[in-house]
Amino acid sequence: MYIFEHQIRVRYAETDQMGYVYYGNYAAYLEVARVESFRNLGLSYKKLEESGIMMPVLEYKTKYIRPAKYDDLLTIKLIMKQKPSTRILFEYEIYNEDKILLNTSETTLVFVSTSTGKPSPAPELFLKIFEQHF
Repeated sequence: MYIFEHQIRVRYAETDQMGYVYYGNYAAYLEVARVESFRNLGLSYKKLEESGIMMPVLEYKTKYIRPAKYDDLLTIKLIMKQKPSTRILFEYEIYNEDKILLNTSETTLVFVSTSTGKPSPAPELFLKIFEQHF
């Protein structure tokens, strides 16, 4: 299992008229956590794409439990319970500074060859890095 945590402070522009984080911004927060988790492992989305692999989102599920608000420092906990194959499943939990669970989400991404546009197995380098966690 692989677990990574990343913090994001809610900016005013990310809130709605009620002062709550606009629901569409949660997907962006999750993406930041994914990108930073890869960077933490020595991977980069940019290098992955340059090598001919894209990772589009196949599925996104989310449950809003409590609202995040302007200036909250959010902790996004990313969890991978399964070793990547052609697909990779990420689970997330978002907490505020009081460690109150605000949101749970899942994203499933697919490895896709940029040359064929078709699904492909996870790159060897990717699997090798995650091998130690599974």
